[in-house]
Amino acid sequence: MELDATDRKLLNLLQKDASLTHKQLAEQLNLTVTPVYERIKKLKKEGVIEGIRATVNRTKVGKPVLIFCEVSVTNHKKENLDRFEKEVLELDEVVECFHVSGKHDYMLKIVQTSMEEYRGFLVDKLAKIEGVGNVNSAFVMKELKQGNTISL
Repeated sequence: MELDATDRKLLNLLQKDASLTHKQLAEQLNLTVTPVYERIKKLKKEGVIEGIRATVNRTKVGKPVLIFCEVSVTNHKKENLDRFEKEVLELDEVVECFHVSGKHDYMLKIVQTSMEEYRGFLVDKLAKIEGVGNVNSAFVMKELKQGNTISL
């Protein structure tokens, strides 16, 4: 799908504040409500907009500890990787997971209430997944930039 300047501006507005009404968006785009509605509908249908979500402040909901966890698996056969991925998707503590290149196979982004809770997660859940080898954890001390806004 080819994005025009209006699509790009619309996407930038929605990334900053997805709670804007169609009317508010139309005013900022110098359009009427119907074309804005149709553009959003088309962007959703084409998969450009994958969803509308609320950004929750993890500290205010009792999850102040943010960990990036690198995981190496012991066997790289497809069925083993598929099994690991399936099991990781079931872990609520894991908010993001990426299959990466480099020294480790996976990068997990994990939120927890405390270091003790993370230790329990590591021992009782992650380490019990068949094929997990080396695990390296990095604890976030300060967040400088957060979000998934893509500049258009």
